[in-house]
Amino acid sequence: MSSSYMLLVVEQPNDRRSRPAGEGQDRMNRMVRWGESLKARGVLEASNSLRSEAVRVQVQDSRRSLLDGPFAEAKEMIGGYFLLNCASRDEAIGIAGECPAAEWATIEVREIGTCAD
Repeated sequence: MSSSYMLLVVEQPNDRRSRPAGEGQDRMNRMVRWGESLKARGVLEASNSLRSEAVRVQVQDSRRSLLDGPFAEAKEMIGGYFLLNCASRDEAIGIAGECPAAEWATIEVREIGTCAD
């Protein structure tokens, strides 16, 4: 039986702004090729890169509040994700170790579950 796992690419907030010209495009090209290889292997369900801008939404006492980011207090940001269908946690961890972004970011592996888990 297989399970779904989310690989989160955890980056330093200023990493994208401080890269030399062309390095960002090179990294993206490597990640796209890696994603295509995962798709060919039949384990990739979805993937995407995320922009650094964000908004936080909270509802308290029926009032919604918004806080625009990026957030100065953030020590890291989620730069992208890969949703995989794997036979085991060990397989997901092995795939995370193949990710090119592991050279410049941390790859966090989480199994998909309910909020009651």
